[in-house]
Amino acid sequence: MPELPEVETVVRDLRALKVVGQTIRRVEVRWERTVAGMRPEAFIKRLHGRRITGIARRAKYIVVSLSGGWTLLIHLRMTGQFELTAPGAQGDKHEHVVLRFAEGRELRFRDTRKFGRWILTRNPDAHLARLGPEPLGSEFRAAEFAAAVRKHRRQLKPLLLDQTFVAGLGNIYADEVLWKARLHPRRRSDRLTLPEAGALHRAIRDVLRRAIRNRGTSLGMTRTNFRGADGRRGRHQLRLNVFQRTGAPCARCGSPIRRLLVAQRSTHICPQCQRP
Repeated sequence: MPELPEVETVVRDLRALKVVGQTIRRVEVRWERTVAGMRPEAFIKRLHGRRITGIARRAKYIVVSLSGGWTLLIHLRMTGQFELTAPGAQGDKHEHVVLRFAEGRELRFRDTRKFGRWILTRNPDAHLARLGPEPLGSEFRAAEFAAAVRKHRRQLKPLLLDQTFVAGLGNIYADEVLWKARLHPRRRSDRLTLPEAGALHRAIRDVLRRAIRNRGTSLGMTRTNFRGADGRRGRHQLRLNVFQRTGAPCARCGSPIRRLLVAQRSTHICPQCQRP
């Protein structure tokens, strides 16, 4: 599933492709469940003629601001992808929403697993307000984070995956963050020392920033694996330290990476660097 770095990459690609400023002249919904909260007919009617005034990211959501006070919230889920094409370009059965712009190009949403969702709303806060702080934002301060993490009595891995605690982390980057901070994923959060909480805060920001510089993580070569809106794959899979590297040597100490289950999630650690 695309996490914060992948979603941020898609947002930056859409801006670079000059999607902001385009006016929507035609909408096709080919899989009605992709649209959440309203019938496709109403969705199409309300989108027609709208101008895209901005594209941003909140957690794992793509936030598309539209003229007339409407907002599109798009969640890629597991296999959602965007492609900007010439009008009438050949597509396939996995393209579930198509926006044709007044200038002629088409923005196509491709989603093999059909889990992605589009929400058209006048009140985006109704969907976004429950999310935790943005880990790369100015509000994500070390002191406040240390107090919050030590207030909970939870294992670190599921706490980091909780989108109401901190927004945007998923399985890949939670493993990478905990390795960088030298913390075991089953450690109780309320038992962290202040220096350990500070190391975790720094690791979250460092890992995410590096992954964004590398355009996110594409874990395979098939069409369903992550690609940006410009069609390019991520590069960060070449820089992963523990995720899906079972048996490979730890980059710090050389110990073989181990896989274990934490809260029913596949988890990767260095048993030497991340002791319980």
